[in-house]
Amino acid sequence: MGVATTRDGPSSKNVAIEAKRELVQRVVESSAFAKSERLSSFLICICDLALSGRAGEINEQKIGTTVFGRPQDYDSSIDGIVRPQASRLRQRLDLYFNGEGANEPVRITLPRGSYVPVFEPNRGQSRAATLPSAPAVNPAVSSSSGTIATPPSSFRSARLPWILVIALLVVLLVALLVVGARSAKRVTADTSSPATLHPLWSLLFRPNQRTIVVPSDTGLVMWQSATGQTIDLERYVSGSYRAQSTGDIPTGQVNPADLASRRYTSIVDLSIVKQLTQIADAQKSRLVLSYARDLRVDDLKEANAILIGAAAANPWVELFEPKMNFVFADAHIRQYSVLNRAPTGTEPARWTSNYDDPQHRVYGVVGFLPNLGGTGSVLIVEGTSMAGTQCAWDFVADDSSFLPFINRIKRPDGSIPHFQLVLDSTNLTGSAIKRSILAWRVMD
Repeated sequence: MGVATTRDGPSSKNVAIEAKRELVQRVVESSAFAKSERLSSFLICICDLALSGRAGEINEQKIGTTVFGRPQDYDSSIDGIVRPQASRLRQRLDLYFNGEGANEPVRITLPRGSYVPVFEPNRGQSRAATLPSAPAVNPAVSSSSGTIATPPSSFRSARLPWILVIALLVVLLVALLVVGARSAKRVTADTSSPATLHPLWSLLFRPNQRTIVVPSDTGLVMWQSATGQTIDLERYVSGSYRAQSTGDIPTGQVNPADLASRRYTSIVDLSIVKQLTQIADAQKSRLVLSYARDLRVDDLKEANAILIGAAAANPWVELFEPKMNFVFADAHIRQYSVLNRAPTGTEPARWTSNYDDPQHRVYGVVGFLPNLGGTGSVLIVEGTSMAGTQCAWDFVADDSSFLPFINRIKRPDGSIPHFQLVLDSTNLTGSAIKRSILAWRVMD
């Protein structure tokens, strides 16, 4: 491909573009990308589109089909391959420009929430170029003379009066004592005063009872989407669907049976598990992570549990749906609905998330119910997509939204009843934003 020229030679615009292309080439040839062929292809793809004036074509669907070999009509809300790889790409870019590429005049960044690369001045490189050199140290006079070197006059004039230095040290010491006292208060709050216990986590995470966290089975979702079949809990537990023949598979297409045997889950679920691990540690409780396929009914009788994902992704939710007012339906068509079994007031009978909706509206449901044995509690966090599940989790994990709701429904003695609520949000590149409560029920 030739470079456009003017009467005096190549145009400055095209020279700049070629320089950026050369930068991309240096990045993918670096040691940071040496063993990451797929990330190199990811970077080349988005940079080529951006530098060709086609930045508007860069989106999750385009990257999934071009870089990761997904079919043109694949559902990115179910198969979230691009998002975690974009996160890895950001890390590798930082690794390069903070290491081998520290002296590059231009830096490539991939802003969060976007897949369009940005070429910007490498601030780290400019700072390194302009930092003044360290002043020469005034050497001491020979130790045999027993004298000490005198600091330069410029240093002496810059020294703070010793009274001011002492005052600053006292202020710093007091600040450290205050911070330490507050930290100690936070650490001991859970055991010193029941009034300071978190109303939800103190019930789900108990020192003498295990809590099982069950993320969704994304392989099951992909199998159901590929076959058009729905798997209930009985077939899921037996595993019979995994041995089911799906006929001849055209060359180049994925065998649904292979999907069913894989242990996949989503990046959203992994993020939730990470946060729950931190909460369990703070509550001095024992968290057990279980894949949905390995769970047993007795586990839900004896332990507290947190189920992530709707019944289509986590069939164990099916056991609790008879007591729930908000349940999911139509999981394997181009829309997914939350049914409202008993609408009140002006509530609709269902809320539907359409995959082709230009507003990208999604819904999440939070359910807090007794476990099957009545010995503990179960928290269900589910959504019409990964973004919907994230919407539900963000509500529970954010005390600024969750605690006002709890204060509204708590009993006179301060305890909280079992409850269920449905939220809506907007899906922006796989993340939920602007959530709000649409309806809720107190269940006991």
